[in-house]
Amino acid sequence: MSRILVPSALTAAIFSASLLPATAATTVLDANSSVALPVIVVTASKTPEAIEQVPARISVIDEQTIQQSPIADLPHLLQREAALNIVQLGGYGQQTSIFTRGTNSNHTLVLKDGLRLNTGSTSAANINSFDVSDVSRIEVLKGPASVQYGSDAIGGVIQLISEAPKKQKLFTTIEGGELDTYKAIVGADLVQDDAYVQVRGQRLETAGSPVTDSPTAKDADYDQKGYSVKAGVDNEQFGASAQFEENKGNSRYNPSLSGNQDFLNRSLNLKGNYNISADFKLNGRYSQFNDELTQKNSKSYINTETNEGDISAQWNFLPEQNILVGITDRKTQVDTTSYKDKELKTTGYYLQHQYQANRLSTQAGVRVEDDDNYGTHTVGQLAARLQVAPLTSIYANIGSAFHAPTTNDLYGFGGNIDLKPEESVSYELGIDQQFNQQLKGYFSIYRTNVDNLISSVCVAVCNGDWVNTFPVYQNININKAKLTGGEAGLKWQQNAWFVDGEYAYVQPTNETTDHDLLRRPRQTATLTTGWDNNIYGVSASLVAKSRAKDFSAADLTPGFVSADLNGFYQYNPNVRVFANIRNIGDTNYKTALSNVGEYYISAPRQATAGITLSY
Repeated sequence: MSRILVPSALTAAIFSASLLPATAATTVLDANSSVALPVIVVTASKTPEAIEQVPARISVIDEQTIQQSPIADLPHLLQREAALNIVQLGGYGQQTSIFTRGTNSNHTLVLKDGLRLNTGSTSAANINSFDVSDVSRIEVLKGPASVQYGSDAIGGVIQLISEAPKKQKLFTTIEGGELDTYKAIVGADLVQDDAYVQVRGQRLETAGSPVTDSPTAKDADYDQKGYSVKAGVDNEQFGASAQFEENKGNSRYNPSLSGNQDFLNRSLNLKGNYNISADFKLNGRYSQFNDELTQKNSKSYINTETNEGDISAQWNFLPEQNILVGITDRKTQVDTTSYKDKELKTTGYYLQHQYQANRLSTQAGVRVEDDDNYGTHTVGQLAARLQVAPLTSIYANIGSAFHAPTTNDLYGFGGNIDLKPEESVSYELGIDQQFNQQLKGYFSIYRTNVDNLISSVCVAVCNGDWVNTFPVYQNININKAKLTGGEAGLKWQQNAWFVDGEYAYVQPTNETTDHDLLRRPRQTATLTTGWDNNIYGVSASLVAKSRAKDFSAADLTPGFVSADLNGFYQYNPNVRVFANIRNIGDTNYKTALSNVGEYYISAPRQATAGITLSY
C-alpha cells in the first residue's frame, strides 16, 4: 500500500491544531454548569479520593484528550507524561516498553478497571496492541504500590478506566489520513433506570512505516479489530458489572518484514459491590486475561492466561478514617515454544488505613504475599499530605515494593527455580503550590533502591567458542540499582487559554557497573499550550528527551524533540470534527538501538482528520 498524499491545504488548515492537556487538573467543569468539581481518582488507594488529598504524585489523561485522536495508540498518549520513558521499536503496533522513573520495563503495573494486563511470561504489558476506544480516562500513579496491587508496581501504576454510561447515546467516529491509516469506531450506550449496557466496536488499519533506519527497511503494516461489551447495574445499595473485550490483529515488526505475528488479547472482568451500611462496603472482582502471540513464519508462540480474584471490605469507622482489608488470589498459566504449560500461583493479604481531614491526609498499609515459588514476602507503605497554608500542600511517601520472577526467569533461557523477588524501597517528598487563580505548580524528589535484580550470568564454560563449547548461563538475583530524580510542573489557565509544562530528571544507576541503566534518558520535558472554549480548540504539544545509553556503549540513542498539532470544532451537540498532525517536524527520531550502527525509528509525520456523529 502507498501512503496517502495529504494536500498541502489540509496540512496548512490543521497546522495550528494540538493535543489538549494530558496531565491532571485538580478540578473539572460540570458539563451542565460552571461549577468546578474535584477530580476523583482510585488508583493510589483502591478507593475514590480527591486528587488533592493523595499523598503521592498522580496525574490523569482525560477523556477529551483520548478522544481527540482515535488513531493515537496508548504508547503515544503516555508519551506526554514526563516521568515515563516510552520506548517503541518503530511505529504502530511495534513492541513498546515503559520505564517509569527509571525503573525496569517490567516494574510498571498496567491495569484496566482493576484487571491486570501484565503478562506472566515477562511481567510487562503489551500496550502496543491495546485499544482505548472504550477508555474514559487514564490514571498514572508514580511510585510504589505493591501494598495495593502486589508484584510489578515498583515504578508505578497505569490504570485505564472505562466509566459506566450515564445517558443514552449512539455514535460513530471515523478518522483517516497519511500512511494509508484509518480507524472506525461504532458504539452504543443504553441506560434504563439503574441498569446500563455499553457496546463498542473498532477497526484500525495502516500501511505503517519503516521500523529501522536501514536503507532496505520496508513499511511495516499493522491492522487490528475488536469489540467490547459492558453491562451492569449501579445504585446506592449495590453495583454489579460484567465486561468482555477482545482485540486481535497482525503486525510486521522487522526491517525485512520476515517478522510477522498475529496477536490477540481477550479479557473478562466481573465486579460487584454491596453497601452493608453507610459505613461498611464489600467489593469483589474476578478477572481473566488472555494474551497470545503467534509467529506467522515460524512455529514460535507465547500464550498466557491470568485468572485473578479480589475480595475487600472498607470500613469507615470514623468520619475521617477508614480501613481497607482484602485478599487477592492469582493464577498465571504460560505456554511457549521454549517451555510448556508452566503455572504461577500467589495469594496476597493487604491492610490499609486512611485518615482524611481538612488539612491532613495519611495512608498506611502492609501486604503479605504468599507465593508457591519463592515463599512469603512482605511490603509496606507510609504516606502523608499536609496543607501547610491555604494554597500550599506538602507530602512525604515511603514504600517498599517487589517484582516476582516470571516464567521466563524461572523456566526460559538460564532458568532458575530458586530465584527470589526483586525488591525496592522508595522515598519521596513533594510540594504543590497554587500561586493564584490561573497558575499552579508542583515539585517532587525521590530515590528508589532496587535489590536482587535478576540478571543472566555465565556460570560455566565462560570461554566457550559457541561452536564446539558453549557457555552456560543462569538467571541469578545479583544486581542492584539506585534511581534518584525529581519532577516539576507548571499549569496556567486564563479563560480559554492554557499552558501545561513538565520536566523530569532521573539518574538511573546500575550499582554493579556504576553506569546508567539502558534506554533511560536522564532528562525529559513536555509542553502543551493552546486555546479551548469547548466549541473550538487548537493546541500544540511537544516532547523532548535527552540521549540514553543503549546496548552498545559506542552507540548512544540520541535525544530528540517531537511536536504534535491538534484541533477540533464542535459543530453542534451531535457533530464534532477534528484534525491532528503527529510528529509535525517529520523527524524520524531514533528510539532504540537495533544493530550496531542501526536504530529503530519513530513513525514519520502523519496528518489525519475525522468526524464523530452522535445521537
